[in-house]
Amino acid sequence: MDLYDVLGVKRGASPGEIKRAYLRLARRFHPDINPGDQAAEVRFRQIALAYETLGDPERRQRYDQTGAVSAAAELPSFLFEGFDFSVEAALGDRASTFGDLFADVLRGDARSASQPGRGADLHASLAVSFEDAMRGTTRSVRVTRHETCRACGGSGLVRAPETPCLRCGGVGTVRSARGHMVFSRVCSYCGGLGRQVTTVCRACGGDGFEARVEPVEVEVPAGVADQARLQVPGRGNAGRHGGPAGDLYVSVQVQPHPLFRRDGNDLHVQVPLAIHEAGLGARIEVPTIDGPATLRVPPGTQSGQRFRLRGRGAPSPGGDRHGDLLVEVRLVLPPVLDERSKALLREFGQIHGEDVRREMRALAGRMSAGEPPSS
Repeated sequence: MDLYDVLGVKRGASPGEIKRAYLRLARRFHPDINPGDQAAEVRFRQIALAYETLGDPERRQRYDQTGAVSAAAELPSFLFEGFDFSVEAALGDRASTFGDLFADVLRGDARSASQPGRGADLHASLAVSFEDAMRGTTRSVRVTRHETCRACGGSGLVRAPETPCLRCGGVGTVRSARGHMVFSRVCSYCGGLGRQVTTVCRACGGDGFEARVEPVEVEVPAGVADQARLQVPGRGNAGRHGGPAGDLYVSVQVQPHPLFRRDGNDLHVQVPLAIHEAGLGARIEVPTIDGPATLRVPPGTQSGQRFRLRGRGAPSPGGDRHGDLLVEVRLVLPPVLDERSKALLREFGQIHGEDVRREMRALAGRMSAGEPPSS
């Protein structure tokens, strides 16, 4: 057993660091705070022994040189025997030292330290394509979770060769004094056996948890929006003392689409429209998330005009309703490569050119008069 590992400090730790580590761990594992918790009792014995050795400069030097614990440190002399965790006892002469160290923090910890506790929530991100976001999919994300230690089952302790109990020195009872009275009671660390049969689990360092990297399946619902947060119950960190595990929250990043733009549950798309189709009217094919659809364009359609295809937009997450698809047409001038095409365009310009110029003059007049242009 490495005493530095027991306190969770480096070998070059200062006396102040050693003391702070001891106080933190003693506050957590003291048997009076964890009644009936054998794992906490064994852990506290080791914490007390480590501080008794490393907190004394001479004993620490001998331990660093030989790795052996001195006989004087085999039974720690400051195990807080007989102390009451109530506020009144903390104010007494005999409890004053303990009260200075722990009274402010143990009022709440004494009730909850050994109780089951919920595990922490975890967070991850997931990138999906636009098509997968519209149709729904199942994806796997890799997360690092704190799971119950497989070596010790979450207790923080494992079986070890029998050694004398560090609390009672192997006799099975401990003595405590109250004024002029001396009391003898069964050692709570070994249950009166006088023997220690467990030690701190090396796999988890006594915490009862180990880190595991594992894939988690995430159900992405159809219609999920960019930056939506999905909850996967029970896939966060494991709970303390058998408590429930936390949840996993996954932030979804939907990749943009080259054609569609989403606005709520409505989708927007632009499609090209030939001059003759705009002038004469036509039925054109437009893309949707479910495949091509037919749109009727009336005669005289202008560039930038929008048409609505109801129910052809994005689905509502968790529902069966769909938004609409808004189609914006853009006039496209075909390439003029032959003389006949040029002649037709000239003829068209002679017929309608004056109409266009008249509209332009009217527009310029309205703008000069401060009137907004008509849409």
